[in-house]
Amino acid sequence: MRPSGMSWRAIVPRLSALVVFALAGLLFWISADTSHGTNLRSDAQMLKLSDVIRDQGRRNEGAQQDLSKLQRDVDGLVQEQANDPQARGRIDAVADPAGVTPVSGEGLTVTLTDAPPDAKSRVPGVREPTADDLVVHQQDIQGVVNALWNGGARAIQIMDQRIVATSAVRCVGNTLILHGRVYSPPYVISAVGDIGALRRALDQSKSVSNYTDYVEAFGLGWKVEDRKRIDAPGYTGPLGLEYAKVSGT
Repeated sequence: MRPSGMSWRAIVPRLSALVVFALAGLLFWISADTSHGTNLRSDAQMLKLSDVIRDQGRRNEGAQQDLSKLQRDVDGLVQEQANDPQARGRIDAVADPAGVTPVSGEGLTVTLTDAPPDAKSRVPGVREPTADDLVVHQQDIQGVVNALWNGGARAIQIMDQRIVATSAVRCVGNTLILHGRVYSPPYVISAVGDIGALRRALDQSKSVSNYTDYVEAFGLGWKVEDRKRIDAPGYTGPLGLEYAKVSGT
C-alpha cells in the first residue's frame, strides 16, 4: 500500500535511483576486494613494464650489432678464400662430387611409371592388386637412385633436376616432390657413368628387384635404356644442412 498523496510516477524514479546507487556500491566493493587495497593501474607497475621493454630493446640492439659484426667477418673470410689459389683449388676439387658443376658422358636412363588403374594380376596365384600396388612409390625411386650410386654414377638427375647428397625424394599419392617442384609419372632417372657397371648395380639391387616383381605381376612401367651422352646440369639449390647428427651418436 503506497503512502497517501504519492503516485507511482513519483515512486518509480526514486526506486530507480536507489538501484543505481546499490549497483555502484557493489562495483566499488568488488574492485576493492580484487585489488586488495592496491591501485589496479599502479604507476609503479607501468614503470616496471616500460623498464622491461627498454631492457629487451637494448639486448636486441646489442644482438643485432653482434650479428652485423659476424656477418662482416664471414664476408671477409669468404673473400679471403676466394682470392687464395690453394683454397680455390680445394673448392674446385669438391665441386664435382658435390654436384654443383655440369657433368656429361655416357650413361643410362631408367623410367618408372604407374600401372593402369584397372590393371589385374598377370601371374597365376598372385592376389589382385590394390590401388596402392599400381603406383610408383618413394622407395622405388630411392632404390633406383641408390643402386646407380652403388654402380659408380658420376651424376644423377631425376626428371630435369640434379640430385645431390641433401636431395630428398618425396611422393604424395602418385606425384613426386623434388626440391619443391611437383612431377607426375612417368619418372625418368638419368645417370652418367659406366653403362655396364650401372646395369649390374640395378640387377643386384634388392629394392629394384622388389619393384620389378610388381612390374611383372601388375604391369607397372619399367624401362632401362643406354645413352651415348647424358648432360646432367649442375645443382643450383641450397646445400646447407638444417639438421645434422654425428654418425654413431
